[in-house]
Amino acid sequence: MVKYLNQQESINVDKTLFEKYKFSVDQLMELAGQSCAIAIARTYPSAKNSKQKVLVCCGPGNNGGDGLVCARHLKLFGFSPEIYYPKRTSNSLYENLLHQCIENDIPLVEDNLKDFAANRLHQFALIVDALFGFSFKPPVRETFIPIINLLEKATIPICSVDIPSGWNVESGPPAKGGIKPEMLISLTAPKLCAQKFEGKYHYLGGRFVPKKLEEEYNLNLPEYPGTDLIVNLS
Repeated sequence: MVKYLNQQESINVDKTLFEKYKFSVDQLMELAGQSCAIAIARTYPSAKNSKQKVLVCCGPGNNGGDGLVCARHLKLFGFSPEIYYPKRTSNSLYENLLHQCIENDIPLVEDNLKDFAANRLHQFALIVDALFGFSFKPPVRETFIPIINLLEKATIPICSVDIPSGWNVESGPPAKGGIKPEMLISLTAPKLCAQKFEGKYHYLGGRFVPKKLEEEYNLNLPEYPGTDLIVNLS
């Protein structure tokens, strides 16, 4: 059985990738975001080249960076993403990722969120939740409460990147409410909260993990088929 990581194990694996194996943040972000876009394209092909769009919700950290990369690849795959990015960072890495999206003609959602939900949400076939990653600790900060509330009430499918935003990385959804994604894309290795995932589609993206690291942490990762960057864990 594949190992499900607690929060500290997740942090340690990332640290090992950076320090021992000399991966850079942007390198892993590109691989993660591309894996997410591939999983989405494979699962929701009807949203490609259609009038319906994909809403990509990005947070200020690495999970949001994965979302920006995912949006860019979705655009290249023939989808029509738009980005909701409520708290931007001045870090040059994220500025460059956002610039790449803008140069690929991916619109940014500038509407008031209430107006957007009332007037435009029906235009979207899918929401990508890339707000918070495994370093998140409840409660949700005030800036993100409106978008979390929108995701909790949304009736269109949600795809969460690594963990559903607002969930505890180990214990899962909050006692009341919480996002209920239809798809989860775990990155590197699934986190403990993924055991509480009740959606339809669970993928793993992490073919970059060195075999020695996998053995060191007893990850017991599944075999990726062919040249795929994702593997189905459903």
